[in-house]
Amino acid sequence: MKRIDGGICAVSGVRACGLRKEEGYGLAIIAAEGAAAGVFTTNKIRAAPLDVSEKNLAGGRLKGVIVNSGCANAYTGTRGIQDAEKMADLLAGHLGCAPDEIGVASTGVIGRYLDLEQMAEMLEDMKADLRSSPGASEDAARAIMTTDTLAKEVAFEHDGFRIAGIAKGAGMIEPQMATMLSFLYTDADLTSDVLKECLAEAVDDSFNMLIVDGDTSTNDMVLITATGQSRCEPEAFKEALSRVCTELAKMIARDGEGATKGVVTVVTGAVCREDAKAAAKTIMGSSLVKTALFGQDPNWGRIVAALGRSGAELDPDLITLSIGSPAEEVTLVDRGRIVEGVLVLDQAEKVMKSDDLEIRLDLGLGQGEARSFGCDLSYDYVKINSEYTS
Repeated sequence: MKRIDGGICAVSGVRACGLRKEEGYGLAIIAAEGAAAGVFTTNKIRAAPLDVSEKNLAGGRLKGVIVNSGCANAYTGTRGIQDAEKMADLLAGHLGCAPDEIGVASTGVIGRYLDLEQMAEMLEDMKADLRSSPGASEDAARAIMTTDTLAKEVAFEHDGFRIAGIAKGAGMIEPQMATMLSFLYTDADLTSDVLKECLAEAVDDSFNMLIVDGDTSTNDMVLITATGQSRCEPEAFKEALSRVCTELAKMIARDGEGATKGVVTVVTGAVCREDAKAAAKTIMGSSLVKTALFGQDPNWGRIVAALGRSGAELDPDLITLSIGSPAEEVTLVDRGRIVEGVLVLDQAEKVMKSDDLEIRLDLGLGQGEARSFGCDLSYDYVKINSEYTS
């Protein structure tokens, strides 16, 4: 699998552009025609664009996507639905297609109404800029950012086809899914039913294993469109899609609000996969674990305590625990035995200074394994979220 440049515009048949205003509002549009599928938040307070997008996906095809940042259009009632439909109308008018062939997404503050007049003005400024170029993909990725500090995009070439995605997300991140939007594109020739099946599986192993702060958003969605220009085998596509979603999940974790470290928790040796998932997610969601990571404190007791309340079947005498960086790894518990000594703790503190960490646990009970993606919890997280609407 070869990583390539260009983001979503590396995929044949995809055009994009984005515009971001100084006051924090952004608009991205993506044009690509083909079979499509999506997955959406499980939050029972669901933003209006999700209802509109899900309805428009009933036919299994999309011709474009329009995304705004700065206003979530969530908890906005009937007006919110009407505004989301008007967003679809705006892009459909430009692309010359029906509004029900457009995906709609929003991100930002909950409980505020869209400024459709400003959105129409922005679209008028943007529409001549819709293009297939690496810069277009990056512009779209930047336009949908809120508290993100980095644009998130990735593209791969694999087995004769291409697949790529952009995403946004930094806070309000917790399965299922996180406060995140992702728009995926491929030139593979696949039906919407196959796309839906593959997407659900890929999201389950990536975005649904992503935790920044434990809050599930009202606006999460992942959409995928296949332009159908390249043949591919479903298994090869699943592999590539999983890779794209995992890379984007890691980017979101590393860019968590106020985060100083990206963290992957890997659990192996569980009785079953569900136990491994529960353990990995519980550890990555623990505020005590996250603050210890921020403080570079090798307090491994917090990790095993989180493991113990995860619901996974355990034998304390079989657990092995280590913390690693890209450069080295230190074992702190070896099959239930505490690895003691000042040198071990000193080595662990050194490892924890890394910007990228991996927590590894072998439960010693079976073949179940899973991994979760997250970050530490810093002072800046509180600052960002205490001033979010000011």
